[in-house]
Amino acid sequence: MINKPMRNSAENKDRGFTLIELLIAMAIALIVITSLSSAFISQRKTYAVQEQITAMTQDARAAMDMISRELRMAGYDPTGAGIVGIPIFTATQLRIEADLNGDGDTLVGSNEIITYTEDSGNKQIDRATGSSGTPQPFAENIQSCAFQYDDADGNTATTAADIRRIKITITARTSKSDPDYGGHRTYKLSSYVTPPNLDL
Repeated sequence: MINKPMRNSAENKDRGFTLIELLIAMAIALIVITSLSSAFISQRKTYAVQEQITAMTQDARAAMDMISRELRMAGYDPTGAGIVGIPIFTATQLRIEADLNGDGDTLVGSNEIITYTEDSGNKQIDRATGSSGTPQPFAENIQSCAFQYDDADGNTATTAADIRRIKITITARTSKSDPDYGGHRTYKLSSYVTPPNLDL
């Protein structure tokens, strides 16, 4: 009689898990794995979106910085040759002329004539050097790029000689569409540039 409970206890230890216990353990493991997978996928998606937003912002700022720096040289005319700093000025195109080498002629150096154009079809800004240079992609994933020209009183300039200040507005977008956002995320950046050589 004394050995019987001990024998039953040993048999119970050797029996292992029941089918119910295994099913419960598998269900718990499945829930944990599903939760971890969902968290990983969510973090990956958030990281990818943030990476695109960062790239979009940096591209817009880099484009704005370069256009602004080159625009500040518009009308540089050390020899007094009568160079028109911004001979072409439309809402989607900006031409900058400057006599950077001081020879009195902007047609000699290709870097002395720079033209920026919005390419709405390809969602980019093109840049061309020289009087008849081939436009090259300058900034990609650009929703829009607009130029506004003001005179000394802050009104819209009607002639090249009246231009004193230029407003540049660049709207960049992410390279990929975000379904949760409902399309491409955008970033709008505006800057006013007053080229010192236009006020001479």
